[in-house]
Amino acid sequence: MTKTAPEPQGEKLQKVLARAGLGSRRELEHWITDGRITVNGVVAKLGDRVLPGQDIRVDGHSLSAGARHGTRRRVIIYSKPEGQVCTMADPEGRPTVFDHLPVLRNARWIVIGRLDFNTQGLLLFTTDGELANKLMHPSSEIEREYAVRVLGTVDADMLARLRAGVQLDDGPAHFDDIRDAGGEGANHWYHVTLKEGRNREVRRLWEAVGVKVSRLIRVRFGPVTLPRMLRPGRWEELDKDVMTALIESVGLAPEEPRQYRKSAPAKKPELEVGKRAPRTRSGTTTPGKEEVDRVGNKRSKKSAARTRRPPSTRRRGK
Repeated sequence: MTKTAPEPQGEKLQKVLARAGLGSRRELEHWITDGRITVNGVVAKLGDRVLPGQDIRVDGHSLSAGARHGTRRRVIIYSKPEGQVCTMADPEGRPTVFDHLPVLRNARWIVIGRLDFNTQGLLLFTTDGELANKLMHPSSEIEREYAVRVLGTVDADMLARLRAGVQLDDGPAHFDDIRDAGGEGANHWYHVTLKEGRNREVRRLWEAVGVKVSRLIRVRFGPVTLPRMLRPGRWEELDKDVMTALIESVGLAPEEPRQYRKSAPAKKPELEVGKRAPRTRSGTTTPGKEEVDRVGNKRSKKSAARTRRPPSTRRRGK
């Protein structure tokens, strides 16, 4: 009789760190191999698992219990203009997309699929490292759609080659779909779709068939489309339904909505036995020093008086 191996205890260290919003799993794996993470005072290594209560430290700073359970998952769309880099800082001092994002407390933004310096369009950012990792992993096969303006003549043979696949320096590549978006001469546009995110892949594919890309805009990432009214350099929160579709596309479950305790209904003031209710100027009684409007909302006498129709000031005709 063969013995079954015991199930591993705890969660993978990089998964816990990613859920805390410290970065993508791939990035955090580099942190582990660089010796930046310790568990109970011991330098961690790839493959380590952690249990609740263990002391996890990043660069000597303890990871709080709240962070281990994860921050609130947020996803935002950013319309990247040309002339910005997708790194936190740039050695050449060029502008970075992170300078234009909302400030977070106890979390950080993780970019999902970078764009080149001269490419504009849709960028997604999230606080959830696990979500970022799954969306960027090649096995997820998330579609990316680009609007491309090309210089040069494009014929049917070129389009067939781009669909079938061409050999690049880092291996074969192809477009899953190519649609002619119109235009003439130097202003001819195509929409192309692919499921990879290799460096400058769209530009290199066109260059492989002898055509130069003069402008490149990412217009879609999976189920997320770049809003027409979102100007370059601006961001907005991802719509709830689209966010759910994005999360479910990589096999994750949407977060449960937060429950808020409902406030108890206000009690009507009670009169003391033997006392009469005060009278208003109109002669009607009220349940105290407040008047009640037609829908049952309490208002002070002062605010209620402002809503009464003022006496007519028109002069009577002679």
